[in-house]
Amino acid sequence: MTHVVRPATLADLPALHRMAQATGGGFTNLPPDEATLTGKLTRAGAAFARQDDTHEDDLYLFVLEDAVTGEVRGTCQIMARIGCRWPFYSYRIGALTQVSAQLGRAFRAETLTLCTDLDGASEVGGLFLDPAARAGGLGRLLARSRYLFIERHRARFAARTIAELRGMHDAAGSSPFWDGLAGRFFGLPFAEADAFNAIHGNQFIADLMPRQPIYVAMLTDAARAAIGRPHHSGAPAMRMLEGEGFAFDCYVDIFDGGPTMIAETDAIATLRRARTLPLGARAEVPEGMPALVSAGRLGAFRCGEVRLACHGDAVSLAAADADALGLAIGDPVTFVAE
Repeated sequence: MTHVVRPATLADLPALHRMAQATGGGFTNLPPDEATLTGKLTRAGAAFARQDDTHEDDLYLFVLEDAVTGEVRGTCQIMARIGCRWPFYSYRIGALTQVSAQLGRAFRAETLTLCTDLDGASEVGGLFLDPAARAGGLGRLLARSRYLFIERHRARFAARTIAELRGMHDAAGSSPFWDGLAGRFFGLPFAEADAFNAIHGNQFIADLMPRQPIYVAMLTDAARAAIGRPHHSGAPAMRMLEGEGFAFDCYVDIFDGGPTMIAETDAIATLRRARTLPLGARAEVPEGMPALVSAGRLGAFRCGEVRLACHGDAVSLAAADADALGLAIGDPVTFVAE
């Protein structure tokens, strides 16, 4: 096993701050602000330490660590219950049909309506991988590790899980959707508004955004084209989400118009396919099957990709892999065959 996913701690702050500075903007869940990141790590530490398995307003923050050097190469997050600290705003794409009997014509207008329909869902997000590590399936490991964490702590998460994908924006930090819609009400450039939201929350949206439906036809061509489209760097993430059973269901981000992907939690492919068996042996398994494996609960959670042999009622792992996952003989192993 070359890399392991584990819960983040305050000691990971420098690595997280370095990665946050490299995101290029639009990563609300990973702002390049040390105080905000420290607050996230503190909040995540409390979530990992909480022992009662109930669905609360928890944040779980993870890092991808090189199993040999200990270097942190990536990060991801799970928000257990969105919409608790402040409403979770989205635009819902709808339509309004109007008919004129005198003209004998019907007109169907696409609309965007500010809503909080997704409050209470769980959210997977904040996934970022060092550019130098974007090979060998490490992004997929990071993404899927979150589903195994949910599977091992199912009572802490909602019946529905969402993922917001970053929308279209350019290298200068402009978003055509923001410029064509919300930016007209706030008088702020996209990068500034997005950074403010990441640090202070989005109550200013409730204070200033109009409650009436927005007619899409009144937006600029560039803003219309951005609705529901992921940033080019997010296309692989969208395909991974679709492979897990997520789908775009007419909700978009209020800042950049990026698509919100939604799945029934229990129908997520990695959760549905996961099995849990005890570790029966710590031995080399050269003929074993490749598998995504997780072990441990809460702060002791570990996840990685290994070769695993299944013997009906138990599994075998190489001793080095078992050590990296913190496994002893008899411990439960949750795995998904690749």
